[in-house]
Amino acid sequence: MNPFVYRACTFMSWLCTLILVLVIGYLLGFLAFKGGPTINTSLFFGDTPIWDALTGRLPVWDGIWPACVGTLLLVGLAAATAIPLGVGAGIYLGEYAQGNGKRILAFLVDLLAGTPSILMGLLGFAAILFVRRLFDLQARTSLLTASLCVGFLVLPYIVRATQTALESVPGDLRTTALALGMTRSQAIIHVMLPRAATGIASGIILAVGRAAEDTAVILLTGVVANAGVPHGLTDKFEALPFHIFYLAAEYQNQDELAQAFGTALILLCLTSILFMATGLISNRLEKQ
Repeated sequence: MNPFVYRACTFMSWLCTLILVLVIGYLLGFLAFKGGPTINTSLFFGDTPIWDALTGRLPVWDGIWPACVGTLLLVGLAAATAIPLGVGAGIYLGEYAQGNGKRILAFLVDLLAGTPSILMGLLGFAAILFVRRLFDLQARTSLLTASLCVGFLVLPYIVRATQTALESVPGDLRTTALALGMTRSQAIIHVMLPRAATGIASGIILAVGRAAEDTAVILLTGVVANAGVPHGLTDKFEALPFHIFYLAAEYQNQDELAQAFGTALILLCLTSILFMATGLISNRLEKQ
């Protein structure tokens, strides 16, 4: 390669990395500057005593505690829906599917990945109307509806990550496992999946992050303001992304706007904790 071209490519790589770091640093600094001063117990629990709020004895009306609980439940239920389906479908695409069937399934997964989140929310809302008309007049949008819609929204990330991770495992490992007398299923479970665990975890991390931050899909499927902590899957709920959106759009004074920045900072911290937890689980699986 021409030395000038080589130096230009190296410079551009450093420049792009520097720009990325500066942009991320600016966003984090701005968020910390605006939202940091609001981080206290009042932000979480308002005027409600902490113990009464944690035990559910008293509702929290002016804090984000119900939104934190709602977000964790939403992400947990969405992950419980998406991870088994996504890993299973990814195994099928990576290990069993062939020919036109594989291409059609891959196209459908890509089509689902490109579905706008508001459309996924609309489909969930239409499903509730269908159930209400034919089976249960009391059916309504809820935490369960929202988590299912979010689960299907993030499903393609896990499917593709699992498929790619399995296909990147050296073929010699698969051949050796079969030569040692393992069945194909045993080779996948005991050899292929542990080797591909890091790649699969990357997809799960992306899925968890998307599930925690998406607002459009839950707008039509169960989230409302001041719903309180949900006591069941069929209850309405609050979520941090919606709380940020609501405060930013409807704030009446600077304190409410500052609370929106504080809530955004909490959401960022919560997502980071989920990322770290997923990474730790991935490392443990890889060591096993």
